[in-house]
Amino acid sequence: MSDEMKTRLLVVDDEQSIRRLCMTIGSTLGYVCAEAESAEAALARLDSDTPDLLLTDLKLPNMSGVELLKQTRLLLPHTEVAIMTGHGSIESAVDAMKLGAYDYIEKPFRVEKMRLLLQRMAEKVRLVTENEFLRERVTTEENLDGIIGSSANIQDVLRMISRLKDTRTPVLISGESGTGKELAARAIHFRGSMAKTPFVAVDCGSLVPTLMESELFGYEKGAFTGATKSKAGLFQAADGGTIFLDEIGELPQEMQAKLLRVLQEKEVRPVGSNEKVNIDVRVIAATNRDLEAAYRGGTFRKDLYFRLNVVTVHLPSLRERRSDIPVLVHHFLDRYAKGSHIQVTAAAMKSLLHYDWPGNVRELENCIARAVTLGDGKIIDVADLPPAIRSEQPDSGMVPSHDTTTLSTTALAEMERMTILRVFEQAHGDKVLAGRMLGISRATLYRKLKRYNIALKAGSTSGGTDPPAAPQ
Repeated sequence: MSDEMKTRLLVVDDEQSIRRLCMTIGSTLGYVCAEAESAEAALARLDSDTPDLLLTDLKLPNMSGVELLKQTRLLLPHTEVAIMTGHGSIESAVDAMKLGAYDYIEKPFRVEKMRLLLQRMAEKVRLVTENEFLRERVTTEENLDGIIGSSANIQDVLRMISRLKDTRTPVLISGESGTGKELAARAIHFRGSMAKTPFVAVDCGSLVPTLMESELFGYEKGAFTGATKSKAGLFQAADGGTIFLDEIGELPQEMQAKLLRVLQEKEVRPVGSNEKVNIDVRVIAATNRDLEAAYRGGTFRKDLYFRLNVVTVHLPSLRERRSDIPVLVHHFLDRYAKGSHIQVTAAAMKSLLHYDWPGNVRELENCIARAVTLGDGKIIDVADLPPAIRSEQPDSGMVPSHDTTTLSTTALAEMERMTILRVFEQAHGDKVLAGRMLGISRATLYRKLKRYNIALKAGSTSGGTDPPAAPQ
């Protein structure tokens, strides 16, 4: 399991021995552990690091553990907080629970008791996250557009989005072109508590080098020829919300240095101005490059890389999740031919499954849009696909031959299930009409309904008494 998916624990205590003991216990449970010696230091960490669990002493220098609890609940409402307290302060610890603390534990504590407390806290975080994830899956297609599928690696992406949506942690999204990096960034922003704040997307690769600084940071009237009035930059436009820096690896090194300064100081200076403007933005960056290799090669600043790469979300290529292709095909059919009865032949689907998809989901979308536009409006066959896909041979070596049969069989079965569900929706549950649209007999239709465990709504029967289920 990657560190991004592990439970994150922050221990806050002014005694180093206590911090180290708690971190050791957390490490044995597989958590990613961090420490802070004061409430102020803990709050500074919360800006860049989002703990799932926070374990704090009640009595701390300056700011108390209760005040830290209040601040944490405001900044990170999904983080679970537990209080460590001495025997004489139990009443205060109980009051802390009324303010939202998960539980308290008395010092000195037994290791096993602390272990159980942390396990219970982590289990609550897991259940809350999983419940949110399952609720969001119901509306995934509507809210996340192309980020759909049931493959394990795309589900990991959706879980990461669920965990990051309410944080201000910098996020680096990696993946090939066309995998949906901007969709993931928008999902992180619009599905969380910052949904009503600005979201500003910047394509770093399309910025004109000579105007890059003024576009990002703004300019004052008279700063250069043509600057007839002052203009706020994109960072100021995103103030209070999220700025999405797409293809961050395309920035020249001079701009990388200026961007790093903005991220560190949280302020910008418009071109031609001596005044600095404070900004408060969450940064999400994306790249199709290997930025680690770039900074090792000297083309990307190492300090900027580590500033941006707090949490990484990797979007898999389409060839890494071929089993999602049938679902995506029907998703795009509903987009470009909603209400139609267009079907995809098994031969066409097999061609789609075997193609390498260098342009990923974006290329698949364009392929379906082309087929809908140029086809006969009833069936998409191999001849309706682009030449590159038609000419792709199943044994071209993109997937091992023994996996191809299994993958195709699984994906084609999913395609058939999706087709039946889609047709039933179009036929408003009329089985006679659905069978006619699918071109199969009623008995065959019932076998397939049973095979795919498709339940019909009460009262959806049409055209006579239901026949008994046919044998498989």
